[in-house]
Amino acid sequence: MQTDEPVLSAKKLPPTYWLTRFVLLRLLGFVYAAAFLVLINQVLPLIGSHGLLPVGPFLAWEHGLPPVGKFLLHVQQYFGSGAVAFLRCPSLFWLGHSDGALLAAAWLGFVLSCAVVAGYANVPMLVALWLLYMSFVHVGQEWYGYGWEIQLLETGFLAVFLCPLLDARPFPRCEPPRLVIGLFRWLIFRIMLGAGLIKIRGDSCWRDFTALYYHFETQPLPNALSRWFHFLPRILLRAGVLFNHMAELVAPWFVFWPRLARHIAGVVIVAFQFTLILSGSLSFLNWITIVPALACFDDSFWKKILPRALVRRAERAAAEAQPSCPMYISGWAITVLVVTLSVQPVLNLCSSNQKMNASFEPFELVNTYGAFGSMGRERYNVVFEGTDAATPDDDADWKAYPYKGLPVDLSRRPPQVAPYQLHLDWQMWFAAMNSPQDYPWTLHLVWKLLHNDPVALGLFAGNPFPQHPPHYVRAVWYRYRFAVPGNKEGHWWERDKLGLWLRPLAADDPDLRQFLAQYGWLPAGEITPASGGNQP
Repeated sequence: MQTDEPVLSAKKLPPTYWLTRFVLLRLLGFVYAAAFLVLINQVLPLIGSHGLLPVGPFLAWEHGLPPVGKFLLHVQQYFGSGAVAFLRCPSLFWLGHSDGALLAAAWLGFVLSCAVVAGYANVPMLVALWLLYMSFVHVGQEWYGYGWEIQLLETGFLAVFLCPLLDARPFPRCEPPRLVIGLFRWLIFRIMLGAGLIKIRGDSCWRDFTALYYHFETQPLPNALSRWFHFLPRILLRAGVLFNHMAELVAPWFVFWPRLARHIAGVVIVAFQFTLILSGSLSFLNWITIVPALACFDDSFWKKILPRALVRRAERAAAEAQPSCPMYISGWAITVLVVTLSVQPVLNLCSSNQKMNASFEPFELVNTYGAFGSMGRERYNVVFEGTDAATPDDDADWKAYPYKGLPVDLSRRPPQVAPYQLHLDWQMWFAAMNSPQDYPWTLHLVWKLLHNDPVALGLFAGNPFPQHPPHYVRAVWYRYRFAVPGNKEGHWWERDKLGLWLRPLAADDPDLRQFLAQYGWLPAGEITPASGGNQP
């Protein structure tokens, strides 16, 4: 008996995921593209041969050279070399890490990402994207120590198993493996629940519903809407915390339920992520979190909102689909692997000493996640300033180096930069809550500013000394807060000067030169004895 019932009908047939795979992979490609674009623009000033933390000393340990920064370890010293080093710190850049190699890898990743956005994806393409980005993450040192980096790696790895081996068409004639769709739900479950638990366990302001009194002002990079959110009535801010808890602590439990509950949970999670996108610039964190959340929706959801022509293409692919034994076997294999590797992340979720954004094996295939486990009540900022004056006292004419995202100029509206990430700005947000000893590369940055290094200056929004480098550079510690909207000065910010974060330094400062030489950032022939042995 023939029927005219559409192949994708949700009424009589089990859930299908042709459109889900299509949308999920397109968004993943978009996130990859943003991540590789960041590398194209920033990889050389960050980890290039003349970068703030060059990848060469990181990979090739030299006897007597101390570790740089809290997270930088010279990996050959600890991991050995050759295949052992690769397996413990997987990266293609063991084979070569010249500036040309770094840029070529970034451009290749960007091109492949754009192909995925355009609708073309297969196993080799997604493996290449995953391997390329993992290679950067593992040599990115402090710049790539964030949770969304390993989250992109885990998400990208799972996506490999959604596609056939070679057929890169938007709707290949192989059904999306339901086991892999289930693994994406397992991922969003861990992401959301981990974020919720770390908040409840970590800071009382999440328990007394006052967290949003501070969040929009103190988050790393506010955007143009952050101030509006900050000055909402406090009853709405408390309701926002309740919505946060609903999205992170309640909704995840329904992602494995039947269709209606699963769709509602997906809508809540995605709506929550879009709220965060509107209220701040958290890199691509919220966008990559939406990717596994899309697995909550089957084709019955998508066919109501996607163009009819796209739905018909999916229906034709479903009608012509043939069973794929390799995809069936690989689906079971990756499921067994993920279940095995999930033991430690689950134990971590259950622990009162829960770790935030941690990996338990070198390839970061199954991780634990969390965000904003502690909430700052005040916003601090370190501003680099230079002067041509002969005497670097407070009466000198100090000119500030403007960041691209962090506030400096009180009248400048915060920009929207996400899903793009400004790595220097992010690290300086953390540095403002710590001391220069925890961020020794800031002395390397000062040295580059004292020489008008064009590569390092590209990390800033402008150069206040375009004709010649300044005589002195210092770093000043400020407390910033949002100015009340409609103030007569038209300011977005107010600030109080708290003191010096780094004292004024000159290019011939012997302590600075000794410090840089110690870390391998100054040729040995240029070392001058330190006067008094004081740290800058």
